[in-house]
Parts: sequence; C-alpha cells; structure tokens
Amino acid sequence: MEGTSGSQSVSLGPQSAALARLSYVLITPARNEVAVIENTIKAVVAQTLRPVKWVIVSDGSTDGTDEIVTKYTADNPWIELMRMPERRERNFAGKVHAFNAGYARMSDLDHDVMGNLDADITFNEEYFEFLLRKFAENPRLGVAGTPFQDKSVQYDYRIVSDQHVSGACQLFRRECFEEIGGYMPSKAGGIDLLAVTSARMKGWQTRAFLEKSFVHHREMGSAKHGTLHSAFNGGQVDYLLGCDPVWQFCRCIYRLVALRPVVLNGSLCLVGYLWAIVTRAKKVAPPELVRFRRREERRRLLDLFKRALPWGSMRTSSQCP
Repeated sequence: MEGTSGSQSVSLGPQSAALARLSYVLITPARNEVAVIENTIKAVVAQTLRPVKWVIVSDGSTDGTDEIVTKYTADNPWIELMRMPERRERNFAGKVHAFNAGYARMSDLDHDVMGNLDADITFNEEYFEFLLRKFAENPRLGVAGTPFQDKSVQYDYRIVSDQHVSGACQLFRRECFEEIGGYMPSKAGGIDLLAVTSARMKGWQTRAFLEKSFVHHREMGSAKHGTLHSAFNGGQVDYLLGCDPVWQFCRCIYRLVALRPVVLNGSLCLVGYLWAIVTRAKKVAPPELVRFRRREERRRLLDLFKRALPWGSMRTSSQCP
C-alpha cells in the first residue's frame, strides 16, 4: 500500500465490514526538539498509511523547531504547525494543554483513531498501518501501542503488563478517548498511565503489541536527572497515581536486584513512596480510579505468585502480565 496525503484508510476483508475503513489523526506537543524532530517527521511521512492530519504543537520553542516543521508543511499539507506562546511553568500538565490545543484543530475532521506522538521517536514505515489493523480487528480495543527501545529504560514484559501503552506513542479509538474525558492534566506526570487505566475502567481493552517497537531517541528519566533522583521521584509519583502499597513494596524488592545501582534503586523508590505517605501528598488520580488500579495490581500480583510456583507456572504460562 502506498502512502498518500489525505484520508487514507485500512481495508480489510468482508469479515470486518463495520470496521473496514479506519482513518487517524496525530498530535505532537513539541518544545525545543530541533535535534530530533526531523527524524520523527521523516518517519511519519514515510508511512504506508499516513494520517488525515498531523498537528505539531510548538509549545514555546525557541531553538529552530518551528523552522524544521515548516520545511515539511509545503509538500505535506496534512501537516500543520501550531505555535503556542512560551510558558514559564514547565510540567506534565503543560503537555496536556498543548495536546488539547492541537486536538481542538481536529474537531471538524472525520477520524476513527487519534494518536499522541512524541517528537523524538522513529519507527518503520508500516508502524501505523499495523496498529490500525489491530483496531479494525478488535472493536473493543480502546488504546494501542508498542514497546520502545531506549538506552536508559528497558521494560521487562515478564513483569510489566502488556496492557500498559507507553505515552510516547499512544493511539486511542476516538470513542474511547472521548469517554475517558481525554488526558488528565497531572503536573506530577503519569498522564499516559492515567489515560490507559481509565480506559480499562470504562470497559475498553488496552494493549502494547510486542511484535513491533519504536525507538525513543531523547534520554528519559534517569538519564536526564540521575538514577537516584529518578528512583526517589518515581516512588513519589507512584503514590500520587494511586499505586497499591503491597504492589509497590514487591515492585521495589524486584528493583533492588534488577536495576542499577543495585539495592539503592529499589530502596529509594520505596523511600519516595513512603515519603509521599508521611507528607500526606494529595493523590492525582480520582478515588474510583485508585480503587480500580489497586484491584488490577492485586490480581496481577496474585498471578505472578501463581506463575512462580512449579504447579502454577504450567497452569498460567499463557497468561503474560
């Protein structure tokens, strides 16, 4: 299938007549991404299935990001640059506001799926066609994505659930995104986790498909701020997002030996979580979402324990967390 601008769609067999043609739009909040955004643009332009529209929201960029985007808009009219004034306060909630401003540009466009795409990732030319086919095959799939490759972060999918979809590239079925009310503007972060968990709470399925992956080029978390700072801060954020105490304890025990620096990483993550409790930090997630998340984590913890047992591993070997 050759990629062309405009309203491309995925064509399936008659067995999925109701979902035979799907279209999608993309939104990318970007701030000072001059070093990486051109590769992301090239990756999207090369797709076998291009979006109906892609709005790149320049969130107060001052480094030449806007000029790079403008260079591609002439030959690709489906790409739009939207400039926003520079904000003094920098936090994750600001990314949500930039995203919402971009998505508001899509209100009159017919589309079935919308995607939140970071400005520092790349993927192969069939990436979005692959994900659109997953939506077409499963009408209850609300959020889809893939794992990512990154030098500073690697997920162990023996432990990490494939129901979590990384915020660097999240695709939502339009009805699902509208039902959850969009992204919650959390200053602490975790907006991707809150959205995906909210989708499951509403009865939608969420999935990271392990068959493909994208490459994350900008250093994340620990690489930016230092491993120990990120571990402590991560523990605090886990509490703010409603992580179950028992799950968090077991998760930190795992991090004691699985992540470097050994012992310190898991210890500081647990200390950060406990510090948030002691200081009575206010949770970001709504109470009903906290209850739902904790039920999920307890079920996953029970499943992990069962799989660790000799007689349990055979019974649950096909059920990956």
